[in-house]
Amino acid sequence: MNLLDELDALNLEAAAKTKVAAMLQALLDQSKKDTAELYAKTLKIQALILELAILRRIRFGAKSETLSQVQQDLFEEACSADIAAIEAEIEQLNTPSCPPKPPRSRAGRQPLPEHLPRIDVRHEPESCNCGLCGRELILIREDITEQLDVEPARFSVIRHIRPQYACKPCETITAAAIPAAVIDGGMASVGLLTWIMVCKFVDHLPLYRIEQIAARDQVVLAQSTLADWVGRVGVALQPLVDRLIYHLIQATMLHADETPVAQLEPGRGKTRKAYL
Repeated sequence: MNLLDELDALNLEAAAKTKVAAMLQALLDQSKKDTAELYAKTLKIQALILELAILRRIRFGAKSETLSQVQQDLFEEACSADIAAIEAEIEQLNTPSCPPKPPRSRAGRQPLPEHLPRIDVRHEPESCNCGLCGRELILIREDITEQLDVEPARFSVIRHIRPQYACKPCETITAAAIPAAVIDGGMASVGLLTWIMVCKFVDHLPLYRIEQIAARDQVVLAQSTLADWVGRVGVALQPLVDRLIYHLIQATMLHADETPVAQLEPGRGKTRKAYL
């Protein structure tokens, strides 16, 4: 064997060793990956089994541990769907051919929305001079912390002042026109009517609770007055409702929710079946 043959043999041996080392490293990486996936799958299965047990206890448990009959009527369909979904997900996780979903990272404190107005409150030291040498302090940076604040409903009175001017030679009086209002001659402003409608139809507050909220500020709003305002706002919004109905009937399909809701009848202390 000449020198060239020996060099070729050495190169082949080195290439074989490099290939074997790469294969071993790939097997090691795959083993680590499979171990991590198996651990994540095990945790997911345990969490789903616990959630499934809670849902089954809510639906099939003893009467002292279950929901009321009204709540069962409302959420039985959703509970059955949740149980079926969890059972299907556990079955998929137990199937080796199904790749596990990556575990979701827990969300920490979310940043405060940027659209909210910022009110700066500066906290200056008692003295702008150094307490040791007496020299003037120099600003190097600012430590800023944010707190979320809310201003509860605050009632106020808007006074519309319309000066009247007279012309002596013409014997006429001139004044600005009366501003347009939802309820002519009513004492409720647009802001108050909007707040009442949002409380009733968005936050689902009955009128007697809105009456109690106003009473805390010594504002008397009777339920009959609130009901009258709600009706008048509904009449004012009827053109918008007609336009919405026009767009709805253009569709080929409409969806409706016929889930019954227990509605409280004030004065009787009972509830009746209602629909939204």
